Amino acid sequence: MAEVRNRKVVLKRYVTGYPTEDDMEVVDGTVHLVVPQGLPASAVLVKNLYLSCDAWMRGRMSKRDETITVVNDFVLGEALTNFGVSKVVDSTHPDYHAGDLVWGMTGWEEYTLVTQPPSLVKINHTDLPLSYYTGVLGMSGLTAFAGLFDVCKPKKGETFFVSAASGAVGQIVGQLAKLAGCHVVGSVGSDEKADLLKSKLGFDDAINYKKEPDLGAALRRCFPEGIDVYFDNVGGETLDAALLCMRPRGRVAVCGMVSQYNLEDAAAGVRMCNLPWLVAKRVHMEGFNVADYLADAAYYRRFEEEMAGYLRDGRVAYVEDVVEGLHGAPPALVGIFQGRNVGRQLIVVARE
Repeated sequence: MAEVRNRKVVLKRYVTGYPTEDDMEVVDGTVHLVVPQGLPASAVLVKNLYLSCDAWMRGRMSKRDETITVVNDFVLGEALTNFGVSKVVDSTHPDYHAGDLVWGMTGWEEYTLVTQPPSLVKINHTDLPLSYYTGVLGMSGLTAFAGLFDVCKPKKGETFFVSAASGAVGQIVGQLAKLAGCHVVGSVGSDEKADLLKSKLGFDDAINYKKEPDLGAALRRCFPEGIDVYFDNVGGETLDAALLCMRPRGRVAVCGMVSQYNLEDAAAGVRMCNLPWLVAKRVHMEGFNVADYLADAAYYRRFEEEMAGYLRDGRVAYVEDVVEGLHGAPPALVGIFQGRNVGRQLIVVARE
């Protein structure tokens, strides 16, 4: 029974405010390259190749009220978890075999024993980069696809605004909105990212919010007749400003709240005096969770085929920000909240 090193990223302490690299550490362990005997159910042992690095992980790094959480907090001393791309090493499940390439929830470690294998999705399009299944062909792409077409329901000629527009979800949803015939503007935190939106991703315009003393004025400049659809990845002041610019019967898809994840003062955010605009303009505002769509295998396969086609024919471009090795994972996660990443942040653990 072969035993090999299993390096992993663990949480040292629960976080208050912004996370730091010192809240995590990389530790060495070992693993046997076979599924242990005596497990209560079938299991799959995978070697992790690429790991997704996402802002939503921050919520699991604090000790929270269990009655209001969607997923459990991380356990101190155990590997952090998120979506990743892996290769099956050993399996006692009839649907998975050694050598299969899969993506799904895995540990921030070199090897993970997955005891709920239905959460793993087999990879079909190996002619495209495997790393794409951490993002555009995985959870981020599915989030953009479902949020746009099932929640936003865009119509040709409508105006579309997306925040955190160069990130994992924003860059994809903006391009899909363009394919649907919308006029698309994104907000980002640097001139470099603004140029990326317009030069590579095909956005009609971009707002560097860090250079705008009045975000509302910037939105009115870019949308003189108002916003039909706002895809919100940020919350807080950006959502507050967008509400005042919505057109009658506009739609707001609430995907994420990255501006709120590290706040110790929960008072910062949307002003109550602006919420009546939802009534006055009959604006539909809806939150959604990608897990609902990932659970529908037929929906995911339809998305996968459509998105793979867009990537092959160049209708959707995709930008990755790649960090090599697990030692780079803590600074990469911290960097997301400082705006250092450009595109999908991912960690390369191994390439085969």
